This record gives sequence, structure tokens and C-alpha cells, in this order.
Amino acid sequence: MLDWSKQFNICCFMDSNEYAASYTRYEALLAAGVVSELLPDTTGNGAPDSLTQLQAFHRHVKDWIFGHLGYDLKNELYPLTSTHPDGIAFPNLYFFQPEVVLLVLPGVVQIGGWNYQEADARKVYDACMRTPITTGGIPPLRRTLQSPFDHADYTGRVKALQAHIHRGDCYEINFCREHFLPDIALNPYSLFQRLNAFSPAPFAAFYRLRNQYLACASPERFVQQTGRQVISQPIKGTIRRGNSVAEEDRLKALLRNSAKERAENIMVVDLVRNDLTPTASRGSVAVTELCGIYTFAQVHHMISTVQAMLAPGQDFTDIIRHAFPMGSMTGAPKLRVMQLIEQYESSKRGLFSGALGYVTPGGDMDFNVVIRSMLYNASEQYLSFTTGSAITFRSDPEQEWEECLLKASAMRKVLEG
Repeated sequence: MLDWSKQFNICCFMDSNEYAASYTRYEALLAAGVVSELLPDTTGNGAPDSLTQLQAFHRHVKDWIFGHLGYDLKNELYPLTSTHPDGIAFPNLYFFQPEVVLLVLPGVVQIGGWNYQEADARKVYDACMRTPITTGGIPPLRRTLQSPFDHADYTGRVKALQAHIHRGDCYEINFCREHFLPDIALNPYSLFQRLNAFSPAPFAAFYRLRNQYLACASPERFVQQTGRQVISQPIKGTIRRGNSVAEEDRLKALLRNSAKERAENIMVVDLVRNDLTPTASRGSVAVTELCGIYTFAQVHHMISTVQAMLAPGQDFTDIIRHAFPMGSMTGAPKLRVMQLIEQYESSKRGLFSGALGYVTPGGDMDFNVVIRSMLYNASEQYLSFTTGSAITFRSDPEQEWEECLLKASAMRKVLEG
């Protein structure tokens, strides 16, 4: 499917990597080609209401739509601005109605498209089956990754953020650091294939928007809506994998019993409950799992699940309007920490810590959190990935630095061969 999609300059491939997680709908899905698209105009006077335009776009096409929400969509939802450099330059919001959609379920693939008949679907299936599978390599990286600030600067900024916590400005803040390489030529498809093989994740994705690319190995779901049921599954709490069964058990127990990690997770759960409440039926918001421990290729994570029932008269854009950006990538209280993020970070997050996903013809949706991801602008030959961690009262700046390096390890190994 992915190799076949190379003929299209806009496509979105999502892979669950056979994680048998709750709420998983498809083993994989692909949207390719464009029938119509939404790119809100941000050049006029006043802030555009991109989510209202998204709602109107979906109601007009009455079809599948795929696309993304960039982190700086926040500037429409809150009284915020962003002035940092952005080497990738994905738009703040983009969605497309695809020419063809392929849905992979156990033992079957469903294929549909704009005005498709069965013969059209069979042609796509046959073309996919005939497409040679490529495993293009990436030349080993022989250059040093760059960053806007180094170790000493990072720990200094963490201490400054903790001073804000001590003053009562906030309780928890997600602080991030970009890694980038300018003037680098590479194959984005090979980049994703290597990342997905090295660090398979339940919300992995490859996304192409003409000359901008995303290779994503995300373990986190932002929000899913199925009928009236809405769930969000924030991640907070990370520890490395062990080298033996005994060490694995010890590390998972350390994570499960860590007062700091549990405090991070519970604070974000409270924020998610607050975010889902405005669009939920009264009394329907509930935490169905708190601080569960889940294992991934490189790390163990602490994940919680918050569920709600959508109130009458609300739709998917209303949920996004109140819940975006996701609390796991901001902190609490949300507005104040987003101001501090702008003050202490040095790069625009862009698509990183935004969301990628789809909306079905009936208005159901599923979006991931864009983390553990590599972004590439082929026109500028600029490669970027960002890592972060949650800063709290109990944080040790050196340990936060080590957590960022741990999260970056898979992507560094992909680049370094």
C-alpha cells in the first residue's frame, strides 16, 4: 500500500503495527489522491475559524477526510501568538477528501473511492499486489544534529520553569527541544520504513503533503469518537526497557509506583476530563483506566483512558475545539503553560505535538498525537524531530534531559544506521 501510494503527492498511511489495543479499528489504512481539499486562508484580517471551515467541509463532501491539526492552531483557539522559526512549515490545519481509501481489517481489505465501482476497487487491489516492495536504505548520518540550545541551557530553562511552578503559575509543563539538520537530502519513505521497523507503534503514520513529510512512530491517541462515545488516552510517565524479564518487571514496577510519574499522569487526566466536559452529556465523563502500564519497542509508558458521551447537538469539531492542543503536550493550566512554552522553547512545534487522523463519512474520528516523529521539508532539505518531557515540582533537570535523550534514541538510531 505504501509503495503504491508513491505516485500521489498527497497521501496518509496509518499503521497499528498489530497492537491489539482497545478501541483499535483497523490494522492499517491508506488515503491517497485528492478530490477536494481544505486549507484555511490565514492571510486575511482577523484569525480564521479553521474548525468551523472544517465542519462545513466535512458536511459538504459527506465522505472520508484525512489531515492534520498543527500545534499552532492553538492561536485561533486561545489569545496566543507564535514567532519562533519553523523549518518544516506545515500549515496549521489541512484536510483532504481522498480519491481512494484502503482499510485493512483481519483477513480482508476494503477499498473505496470517489465514484468507485467494484471494478475500480479491484484495479487498485491488483495494482497494490503488483507493486514491488522497496526497502530503500538511508546513508548513515555523518553529521552532528543541531539544536537551538545545549545541555546547560536546557537544564537552566527547566529550573526557570520550576520557578514558575513554585510561584504557582502552573502545575506541570511539557517542555520540548528541537533537533534538526539543514541541507540534507534523503528518501522520506525509507525514513519511515526504517523508523517503523525499529520502533513499531500503534499510531504510526506516514503523511505526505506535497513536499512536506511526516514519519511518525506515535504510541499515543489524542481523541477518538465512535457514535456518541468519545475517548482520550493521554500518556505521561516513561521508563526504559530492560534487558531481561526480571529487569523488565522491576522497571515496570518502578514506573507504576513512582509518585512523580503518577502525579504527572493524574494531572493530565484531570485536564482531559475538563477538556471533554463542555461537549459531554452531564455526568458521562469517567476515567475507565488510570495509570495503566504499557510496553512499546523502546520504552514502557503510563497511559490512562478518559471516556465521555457526546451531548446532543455537538460534533467532532466541537470536541477538538475544547480539547486541542492535547493536555499531555501542554500541561496545566493550559493557557498559562502555552504562554510559557512560547517563552522558553526556541522553535515552532508545527505539526509536532499536533494531531494526524481521519473523519469517517458519518462523522466519527480518530486522531493520534504527533510525537516520536521525524518531519522533512524536501524543498528546503530540512529534517527535524523534537522531544520533550513533563516538568513538575519534583522534576530533576538532569533526569528530564535523560528522558528527552531516551525518547530521541530511536530516531537517532534510524539516522545513524
